[in-house]
Amino acid sequence: MNYDALKQECLEANLDLPRTGLVDLTFGNVSVADPARRVFAIKPSGVRYSELILSQIVVLDYDGNVMEGALRPSSDTPTHRHLYLHFAGIRSVVHTHSRNAVAFAQAGIDLPCLGTTHGDYFNGPVPVTRTMTPAEVAGEYEWETGKVIVERFSDLNPIQIPAVLVRNHGPFAWGLNAAKAVETALALEIVADMALKTLSLNCPANPAPAHLLERHFSRKHGPTAYYGQK
Repeated sequence: MNYDALKQECLEANLDLPRTGLVDLTFGNVSVADPARRVFAIKPSGVRYSELILSQIVVLDYDGNVMEGALRPSSDTPTHRHLYLHFAGIRSVVHTHSRNAVAFAQAGIDLPCLGTTHGDYFNGPVPVTRTMTPAEVAGEYEWETGKVIVERFSDLNPIQIPAVLVRNHGPFAWGLNAAKAVETALALEIVADMALKTLSLNCPANPAPAHLLERHFSRKHGPTAYYGQK
């Protein structure tokens, strides 16, 4: 079975991470899924972005079996796999340790929805997960990380809020394709930077009005969207 197109999309998205400034060193990874074939491609563990090439991309099935690739996949692979199994409609997952988003994750604070820039991408605050238990960390840690994310979204729509902050860890974002997932991860970092600056000037700052945020989100997403070109 040929996975070249899937691997190429994955490679390009991973190479975009350092270009956008979202990653330092090797702190991050992108995966791209083919739901019809129930497989996904992901960056290999620990490989520097400057050295990453197509043949190094690893392809796994939704059961976690390696289908193609000689290198070990990212250590975060089980988290990505858990999200594909539970968030219908997503095709790509991005994990970074981008600095401003990590600040909120380390503080254990939801990223508040303070303005329209945030509302263009996220229909509400970006949630932070609970602290993971000693048993979760000692066990299948990365798989348990995925479970904690899904638990946090028990009453949230992952399509309308396509990102999360894992407590004490960092952000995961996702999208309908790799380019959109990377864009969402970048937008998350931008609005986290804006929120930190806003809160440094006025803490606590009130959230933006719900009716304003709803208008900004709906003009870019959903059946009534009119932003951009057809």
